[in-house]
Amino acid sequence: MLLESAPTPHSPTPASVVSAFDPYHRFVRPIGARALYGLCILAGDLLAVDPVQGYLLKINPKTDQVTILNSHHGDRFLDVASLAVSDDTLWFTQDNVIYRCALSTLEPEEFASLPYPADGIAVWQSTIYVSCQKCGYILIFDARSGEEITRFPAPGVGEERLTIRGEELWVCDRTEQSVYCMDRATGEVQFSILTPFVEPTGLAFHPEGNVLYVSYSSEEPYVRDNPNNPDYPYELSVRDRTFIHPLHYHYDAEKRCTLSNGFLIEMTYVEEIAPLEEVDIRGLEWRIALPAETDRQKVRSVEPIGLPFTEEIHEGQRVAVFSFETLKTGDRYLFGWKALLEVRGIKYQYTFDDVYDVPALPLEFQGRYLVDDDELSMDNPLIQQAAREAIGTETNILRKMLKIRNTVYDRLSYGLTVHIASPDVVWQRGIGSCGEYVGVLLALARLNGIACRTVGRYKCPPFGDRHHTPLEPDYNHVWIEFYIPGVGWLPMESNVDDVVEGGPYPTRFFMGLPWWHAEMAKGISFEALSTPDDSLEVSIGDLSINHIRFNILGELPPLA
Repeated sequence: MLLESAPTPHSPTPASVVSAFDPYHRFVRPIGARALYGLCILAGDLLAVDPVQGYLLKINPKTDQVTILNSHHGDRFLDVASLAVSDDTLWFTQDNVIYRCALSTLEPEEFASLPYPADGIAVWQSTIYVSCQKCGYILIFDARSGEEITRFPAPGVGEERLTIRGEELWVCDRTEQSVYCMDRATGEVQFSILTPFVEPTGLAFHPEGNVLYVSYSSEEPYVRDNPNNPDYPYELSVRDRTFIHPLHYHYDAEKRCTLSNGFLIEMTYVEEIAPLEEVDIRGLEWRIALPAETDRQKVRSVEPIGLPFTEEIHEGQRVAVFSFETLKTGDRYLFGWKALLEVRGIKYQYTFDDVYDVPALPLEFQGRYLVDDDELSMDNPLIQQAAREAIGTETNILRKMLKIRNTVYDRLSYGLTVHIASPDVVWQRGIGSCGEYVGVLLALARLNGIACRTVGRYKCPPFGDRHHTPLEPDYNHVWIEFYIPGVGWLPMESNVDDVVEGGPYPTRFFMGLPWWHAEMAKGISFEALSTPDDSLEVSIGDLSINHIRFNILGELPPLA
């Protein structure tokens, strides 16, 4: 199917992004803070602790004005992990002890202690909720007696902070990069949300703006100017990165997914013709996949760069076709496309029970997504044995996929490689790039009857606070989608969740993607060359240099 393309204007309208001056939808950056943990509300202001410096901070979310409340008691709040306020009482966790004190005096009194470090705390009337990563539970105490009432499993694998809204217990997990909405009485997860930034360390609902604020604390590398070293005046260093930002979310019960903060981004993909050897090609067609329309990604517009293109539809996906009558050694071109995209974080909410009994895989999917169509080593005894051992006797399709992922993570460690090796080679050496993780995942899943496909191709550098600045990714990236009959295609990252040696592994990107992924080329080639006689032997890498650029134009307004 051929469609003619034409340039389309795509300057964002003022209403298409969140205003930087919206009093409750802005970055909050209190000066002097090195880290912000344990967010809560105090008389309309935000209350947080800086555990590095021992500051108890009152922060105005509209102005960034900050006040140190414990000017004479800084040592008492060193290494405090979390805060909660109930009436005139401040509760906090420090190491493995839970403390409480009057806000007027800040004289701590021990309430209870745990065998392991206590991470998060929340208070509801006479009930105290405390999270503990080491024991893997959220513990519930009686505020009067100090006795433990009950406990339920923590929803994630990392350090977790807590807050309460009505009958809901809200949990943010630093490793999972997620916020969970749970039933306060039973601990059942209602839905979860991917946060737009890494390492969330606190959360609180602001009653005036009806905003869920999340604090983030991490480190970032930067190039430092060192005038004392004239020979090498620039050096790499690390600095603290901490701020507070509103978390937008929309749970779609019908689609069983939660969308979170979105960004309007401009993505540019351009090829620069620069042959490495002499060439004389006639009737060349150069195909480049275009961004896809998905639950989390909307394409506002696409326009050609350098040369016009026509469009084809390949398996329901848009592909740009650039035509060259002749291409010779001395020819030079810049050509490609620019797309304006709305991208959001997404997390699908299917459970093992939801897919306990699913229909059979359609025949057309069996012939397309269960075969070895990309040197997947599916006939290799080593890979066949790995596929059998990965699932054991498991029959639930979602559990099988998760067990396959965990098996691959147990076996492989990430390492950038020069070229993509076959899964049997990767399995033996134990190190793989994202593309090699994908190959192994595809082989093991398909051998177990799970339809899956490669998806990519690039990630926007995840700096959601750097607007109107050209951003260039260092590498391309691929991940997979797996298919559940009766449900549809679900995303899964290739290697990004393989962050803990031997597990437990986070599941933030199992059935989820952050906002910075640009989706295209789902099960099809991202880029391909062809000539009328199919005699072309030169590769894309020998003909051209690609240029990829992202520009974050602003944050999208919250979904209704």
